[in-house]
Amino acid sequence: MRSRSGSDKRRSFIGRSALGVGRSAFSETVLQHPTSNIQRPTSKQEQMRRYSQRQSLSTLSEINVTPLLDLAFVLLIIFMITTPLLESTMNLVIPSSGAKNPPINRSQVQTISIDRTDTIRFNNQVLDLATLTARLMELRAANPDVAIVIRPDRELPVQKLIGLMDAVQRAGITKVGIATRAESK
Repeated sequence: MRSRSGSDKRRSFIGRSALGVGRSAFSETVLQHPTSNIQRPTSKQEQMRRYSQRQSLSTLSEINVTPLLDLAFVLLIIFMITTPLLESTMNLVIPSSGAKNPPINRSQVQTISIDRTDTIRFNNQVLDLATLTARLMELRAANPDVAIVIRPDRELPVQKLIGLMDAVQRAGITKVGIATRAESK
């Protein structure tokens, strides 16, 4: 058997300790890798290597909602406790029943009816809105205590009813009522 040189022994020892095997082609190939082809890294390459060797920063993909839920439940409990304790502080002026309105004489009540086709009837006479306003002004001048009852059709748009009420108001009549059909039970 041949005697090995010092470098052979070192290679064999390193090969056995690193790979746990004796002298083989694999250990020789791995250990005798030529180092002359490896270039010394430049500063940029060193920075890249350091960056790649660092553990990548992990981002939090979940938000901890436990404190948020704690806050929500505390606020809910506070509102549940304080809500029944709140009192209404609005001052309402309730009219006294001592002042009575004098009863309206039936002879002072005039009737205006309007149907869904916008036909206005004043005391069973068909009038347009301008003529009705003039007639109501004459009526108010003759009798300041006149009262008007408006009988609108069921299917009349509310806007038309408001226009008729504005005409009565322009005539200066303040006692105005709207007659509605009583609901059958």
